[in-house]
Amino acid sequence: MSSISKKEPSLAFGGQALIEGIMIRSRKHVVCCVRNPKNEIVSDIKQITPISEKYRVLGWPFLRGTVNMIENLCLGFKGIMFSADTAFEIEGEAGKEPEKIEFGGAEIAILVAALVGITAVFFLVPFLLSTWLGLTGLVFNLVEAVTRLSMFVAYLSAISLWGQYKRVLMYHGAEHKAIHAHEAGVPMDVEHVKRFSRLHPRCGTSFLFIVVIISIVLFTVMPNLGFTIDLAYRVLLIPVIAGISYELLRLSGKYKNSPITRVLVSPGLAFQHLTTKEPTDDMLEVSIKAVTEVNRLVCSTLQDKM
Repeated sequence: MSSISKKEPSLAFGGQALIEGIMIRSRKHVVCCVRNPKNEIVSDIKQITPISEKYRVLGWPFLRGTVNMIENLCLGFKGIMFSADTAFEIEGEAGKEPEKIEFGGAEIAILVAALVGITAVFFLVPFLLSTWLGLTGLVFNLVEAVTRLSMFVAYLSAISLWGQYKRVLMYHGAEHKAIHAHEAGVPMDVEHVKRFSRLHPRCGTSFLFIVVIISIVLFTVMPNLGFTIDLAYRVLLIPVIAGISYELLRLSGKYKNSPITRVLVSPGLAFQHLTTKEPTDDMLEVSIKAVTEVNRLVCSTLQDKM
């Protein structure tokens, strides 16, 4: 059952916690499993048409990171809408037949809005604060770096303390446990899956931490070319930072047993103590169903090609 993840250990399956559910995706499919008020697990299965299949160049290293971020933002938004419909029994996506997903103008608009927010908060605010304080040279870089890292930690801490968000964090933990179990090749049942860690090195939290660290390093070594240019390249280099971070995340999956890798991913794993909580058995049932369904679809696709 785990042969697929062993052949492609570096991001074979990805996922996201939803409202009372889990979204799991492979390259070609996305499955959302959500528990409704009747205690039933409702599944929504869609086929994905990745942008990189239409434009091969977008699948190249250092470009695919930004593309993957776009796709995950779009899929995550759709998954949250489906989970809200299902968890609260609102007619909408939950009642529709499975459909094929293509990324178009609406999804790009969602991405632009998200990136504007991310840019303003994590990239521009530390720079503008350091500029406002009148700092220069090494002190400027140090204050900007500390501010950016502090904002990241504060953001994660705020999420972990938000009481209404606790169940989502528990489903996040359930997602990680199910993916761990799938990659380990153990039987996909609650008793086996619950033994695994709720922390996973390929989590989006780890990706965000890598983004923050790469941005700090890159902006520190960049020369001071004046306020306007310095402000501009902090925005223009975001795709570069995302691309580098994605490749590092892939390497952490490929060489996950390396002692060096374990040391490097440990900060990202530590932050996941804030973004995940231990799930209940019924949450694990949802994550197991989502992972099992995606794995079935991947196996079926491979068999069709043989």
